[in-house]
Amino acid sequence: MADRETSKNRVSRRSFLHGAASLGAAALPGGTLLHGQQRPAGPPFRQAMCNEAFASEKEKKSFAETCKAIRKAGYTGIEVAPFTLSDDPIAIPAAQRREYASIIKSEGLTFAGLHWLLLAPKGLHVTTPDKALRERSWLHMRNLIDFCADLGPDGIMALGSPQQRTVTGGLSKAEAAKNFTDGLAGIAPHAVERGVKVLIETFSSRHDDVTTMLAEAYAIVHQIDSPGIQMMFDCNNESNEAEPHATLVDRYFDHIKHVHITEKGGPYPGTGSYDYKPVLNVLRRRGYRGWLSLEVFDFSAGADRIAQESFKYIQSEIAKLG
Repeated sequence: MADRETSKNRVSRRSFLHGAASLGAAALPGGTLLHGQQRPAGPPFRQAMCNEAFASEKEKKSFAETCKAIRKAGYTGIEVAPFTLSDDPIAIPAAQRREYASIIKSEGLTFAGLHWLLLAPKGLHVTTPDKALRERSWLHMRNLIDFCADLGPDGIMALGSPQQRTVTGGLSKAEAAKNFTDGLAGIAPHAVERGVKVLIETFSSRHDDVTTMLAEAYAIVHQIDSPGIQMMFDCNNESNEAEPHATLVDRYFDHIKHVHITEKGGPYPGTGSYDYKPVLNVLRRRGYRGWLSLEVFDFSAGADRIAQESFKYIQSEIAKLG
């Protein structure tokens, strides 16, 4: 009897180990790997590029030419700055919106979303004490949700535009933040209805901004408590955060729905000193499914070169991940 019991125990132990190994890291607490196992890779990163590099005074490419160049460089997504399409993006008619969406698809791209939301038309401001201007600006944001949804499904809207969300007009930062939070809460149901996520961008180096740190953005997201209002991470904008970027991305991962790949000061990746690997490692480990979207501010190297060399550099950094 004892021999039979010992034999059964051996079989049970072998069965457990075999089953745990087949399940991978998730089979053991805390993602612990069994001896000899490889940590399963997360989903492949999706890379997009913001379009304004191709719409600068130096380039002035058509939207179709821009999409073609972005896809040729290797990207699978495009992020659009509305001011590059019109001085009044909300006035773009439905037929033109369908054409933009068709061009994106025909060139083999996916629409990632919008950024630089408040540059056009001129004069918008979402935190001002001027109630009429503030209401007009948030109405623009609501209408921009429709524009975003018309260009493609599951789009994001990166709410940066720092000049249009400053603490101004004699308000305290708390008062400006309330205006910002109330405005976001007001458009949240419409964002959910249209399948759009409005993402709070932070600017750690701008002391006049309504949200300078990721913790402040998270507090607003937590207060509103809507899937339509989330946050994003920008490699350049978080330069004054006290903690390592990888730590912050890990902490707020559940609400970070978009990542801007930027270099401090505006040049393109590979020309500066930013080390993307720690953040990329966290994103891969946590199974990030959003976009890595290239944004640059210095277009002097030329849009095609920026697109191609940046893509190759980020691919090389991804290849180095453990």
